[in-house]
Amino acid sequence: MTELAATGIPVTVTCRVLKLSRQPYYRWLADPITPSEVVQAYRANAMFEAHRDDLRVRAPAAR
Repeated sequence: MTELAATGIPVTVTCRVLKLSRQPYYRWLADPITPSEVVQAYRANAMFEAHRDDLRVRAPAAR
């Protein structure tokens, strides 16, 4: 969005086209995700994927 805004396209228009709210964008802009948070998310996804099809690991039964 920053690149589009630099070319003259307002953030409001970009958010509307992408069906995103402006508030989370501005919140992220003020406090972006750190590289360590990205690494942590990749590790969590890798662990989830590794155990998703593991028959020994089961989710609790719905009651």
